[in-house]
Amino acid sequence: MRTQASGRGVDPAAPARLRAGAEALAAPFPALLAEAGRLAATVSLGEHGRRRPGHGADFWQYRPAQPGDDARAIDWRRSARGDESFVQDKEWQVAQTVTVWADRARSMDFASSPRLPTKAARARLLALAAAVLLVRGGERVGLPAEGLPARRGPGALERLALRLTTDNPDDYAAPHAHDLPPRSRALFVSDFLGDPEPLERAVSEAAARGVGGALLQVLDPQEEAFPFGGRTIFESIGGSLRHETLKAAELRPRYLDRLHARKERLRALGRQTGWSVGLHHTDTPASGALLWIWGAIGGRRT
Repeated sequence: MRTQASGRGVDPAAPARLRAGAEALAAPFPALLAEAGRLAATVSLGEHGRRRPGHGADFWQYRPAQPGDDARAIDWRRSARGDESFVQDKEWQVAQTVTVWADRARSMDFASSPRLPTKAARARLLALAAAVLLVRGGERVGLPAEGLPARRGPGALERLALRLTTDNPDDYAAPHAHDLPPRSRALFVSDFLGDPEPLERAVSEAAARGVGGALLQVLDPQEEAFPFGGRTIFESIGGSLRHETLKAAELRPRYLDRLHARKERLRALGRQTGWSVGLHHTDTPASGALLWIWGAIGGRRT
């Protein structure tokens, strides 16, 4: 007679399979986190991200005393060096909340050359590296629409990295805005080649609640050049779309026109909502894109 548990036969190999599956799932996570940390280390933040006067415990700067300043705020040691009275400004220490979303749908799993990263790999790296910089600046990062409320510290980065290494089985994806905290900030990284309406709804809804942010479009250089001619089969990564042509070169003008129109639609969305819109190619250094992201969301304070 075979021993059974809960009505099922005991499989002695099940724990090993479970562990192997878990290790395979988690394998990209530490590598992504380490690479994002190295990339973030190449970016000089300059002055602290929240450099403005306000409530806090850290010294920021001396400034001349003004009418209305409390006498207890005067720094008498600094003032004794001259004839003018000075007060200490403290650094504003209210942490910002930043939502960081990177597209993990199947359209992003494309690289035109083995020497280049896929769009997904670059998007994940940039999103997490931006989160590293934000956390170093004392900000809270998360992905609330996917069950990751914004938090501070290394734990927030680890949770975000783990989420970013999971794939979306859909061909295209769009961020959601229904859980974005009012008056927070957001970063959305994608190729933005799917249906533009869900993205436009999300960004417009976010802007209506006072959320500012940035859209970074990530494209492979082949998607910009369209270097095809003769018989060519075009197929989506997921296989749901397929088109065969004998004269691919004739499609190039129409393709480039549509790509230009999509970029212009993104720029128009940025103008309408006050969001920054950037473009990054996977054959260029990631550090340049990270600097742009920092200027767009990390270096600004509202």
